[in-house]
Amino acid sequence: MYNLKKRILVSGGAGFIGSHLCERLLKDGHEVICMDNFFTGDKSNIVHLLQNPYFELVRHDVTEPFLAEVDEIYNLACPASPVHYQYNPIKTIKTSVMGAINMLGLAKRVNARILQASTSEVYGDPQVHPQRESYWGNVNPVGIRSCYDEGKRCAETLFMDYHRQHHIAIKIVRIFNTYGPRMHPQDGRVVSNFIMQALQNKDITIYGEGNQTRSFQYVDDLVEGMIRMMATETSFIGPLNIGNPNEFTILQLAEQVILQTGSQSKIKFLPLPQDDPQQRKPDIEFAKKNLGWNPTVQLEEGLSKTIAYFKTCL
Repeated sequence: MYNLKKRILVSGGAGFIGSHLCERLLKDGHEVICMDNFFTGDKSNIVHLLQNPYFELVRHDVTEPFLAEVDEIYNLACPASPVHYQYNPIKTIKTSVMGAINMLGLAKRVNARILQASTSEVYGDPQVHPQRESYWGNVNPVGIRSCYDEGKRCAETLFMDYHRQHHIAIKIVRIFNTYGPRMHPQDGRVVSNFIMQALQNKDITIYGEGNQTRSFQYVDDLVEGMIRMMATETSFIGPLNIGNPNEFTILQLAEQVILQTGSQSKIKFLPLPQDDPQQRKPDIEFAKKNLGWNPTVQLEEGLSKTIAYFKTCL
């Protein structure tokens, strides 16, 4: 079944990651329904796909029920950067929770396989390093990041309960920091912030002392991991970390961006935001074993491609 042409729904398909996923699924020979309400997604991300007869764009909010005959569903719809998900925190958690309910309900109705794009933020400010899937996390349920962190945790619960109660074929992946072309220039995430500041020779703003660490994954590696996860045996459901385990301090990232852009920017240190995780690094042994997956694009190469894209945004 899974080697045949499929009809695939991607919620949040006009977003940064969703647009790359839609593009790859079309390239692999499938029909794609891209659903987006364009809160953070952008039509420019998928305009080059509109002439493809196997691509369909639907303006729709995932918090409302949606009907379509599909074989697979990738549930990506949710603001993912602090700037956007804290802008309307109630809407953010509704997107995660009601969106999961609606997409799972659709999967149940049409007997579709469904993948949840969860996040490394379910681990919170981790007390275990690196983070493996068995770790339950250290999340503040009443903080300013809770709308996203707890919304994604609740979505994972819903996926597991639909699987147990209704035998839905689910997949859960936990996505670690991802970057690449089509990131929103003002989305507030560290890679886009640093590149835009460097290209304009503005101060590069680092929150805290820059010693906090992140592991940066290029978007093509993520898409490959999600597609491989969707194609695994029904019994393998996750959750599964998808990320690049090479760990960098935020200060190292800033220095690399300055080097690659040839910028005159200086580094400026600002107070650390509430509940900002101090460490973030995936343990990906589970993905290596079960998907035969390993990230192939390292930071220097990925930054080069991302910087080239952001130059077109100025």
